[in-house]
Amino acid sequence: MNREASQKAFEEAQELIPGGVDSPVRAFKSVGGTPIFITEGEGGYLKDIDGNKYVDYVQSWGPLLFGHRDETIEAAVIDAVKHGLSFGAPTLAESELAKLVIDFFDSVEKVRFVSSGTEAVMSAIRLARGFIGRDDIVKFTGCYHGHSDALLVEAGSGAATFGNPSSPGVPADFTKHTLLAEYNNIESVKKCFADSDNIACIIIEPIAGNMGLVPADKEFLHELRELCDANGALLIFDEVMSGFRGSLRGAESITGVTPDLVTLGKVIGGGMPVGAFGGRREIMDKLSPEGPVYQAGTLSGNPVAMAAGHAALTKLKQNGRLIDVLNSRAVRLVEGMQDAAREEGIAMQVDTRGSMFGFFFSDKVVKNFSDAAASDADIFAQFHAGMLDEGFYFACSLYETGFISTATTDMMIEDTIEASKRVFKAIKNA
Repeated sequence: MNREASQKAFEEAQELIPGGVDSPVRAFKSVGGTPIFITEGEGGYLKDIDGNKYVDYVQSWGPLLFGHRDETIEAAVIDAVKHGLSFGAPTLAESELAKLVIDFFDSVEKVRFVSSGTEAVMSAIRLARGFIGRDDIVKFTGCYHGHSDALLVEAGSGAATFGNPSSPGVPADFTKHTLLAEYNNIESVKKCFADSDNIACIIIEPIAGNMGLVPADKEFLHELRELCDANGALLIFDEVMSGFRGSLRGAESITGVTPDLVTLGKVIGGGMPVGAFGGRREIMDKLSPEGPVYQAGTLSGNPVAMAAGHAALTKLKQNGRLIDVLNSRAVRLVEGMQDAAREEGIAMQVDTRGSMFGFFFSDKVVKNFSDAAASDADIFAQFHAGMLDEGFYFACSLYETGFISTATTDMMIEDTIEASKRVFKAIKNA
């Protein structure tokens, strides 16, 4: 497959943009090769500047539940644009989308819109700290909650698992209140509470999508709820990625665990940049201008983004079985690829949640980031390159999740499985 134009474009971009990309994972560093430069998306496909066509299992990293250029969402965006791009003032569109979000999530009584998932999480944590009146937070190794300073941490040392900065430019003072625990390991969380009496909240991806797809055990989430209640802390579910993807009504509906706050993004923007956070009325009412916890954003509630999100969630509400249908396709995809891998003696772990899917080249079930990091990155890189050459676009990182859209047909999935057979055979014979 010829990708000379993408190669040239990437070389030029590297002279203009750090690393040639505006988000690091796009640079293909972990899989090798050259990132493809896209000209357009249509349904379940992407086209690059060399004219190549790919079945798209990334779907803009999750937002495009209905595929590229969905007619309903596209029409809503065009109509909104005709009235103006941004006003910096209230519009009815904000309340209309808020009603939809609140209707889907039982734990959300009020919601505030922002412009990104990073902003949503940063604001939710500030609100939790302001509401509880404490400074420390607990997060889990392998869970990604955006690039705000307090969340760019790696394991520290000493009596408490307080985090150290994982990026230059982040002062240690900004991460000293962040405690790290191990995903699906309740004893590590209990240790955090034993080491600190200043914990305001626990934040977790109940369906982790940033170390590959690794869902939290139900029992583990119930134990987190009990720990928070016993210690007067809030529980935050980060569903920026999994919201409306893993389940129609949030992880709370499939785990039986009710969070105090939820962060959202991706699907609620229908492809436009949007984030949101919401929760119980008494907590949300602490936000400015009603309460003392400050949060603001000039482009928050952007009317074009609100229109796209409203169109997406309205379509989802009209078809309550959609997530089940997409899950059946996701299961067929990963189980078909797993069978193909086994035929060549390659160990492969797979999982799905709703329209999300993930896989690891490992002989061990993945329960946390250490398990994910122990999977075979070399086989993943070979698989990614081989499937790209076959015309199938998977996430360009071992630690990312794949997505099924309504535009992903059964035929696409069968073609993907057949292509995986050829790629696994080539890997085995290399």
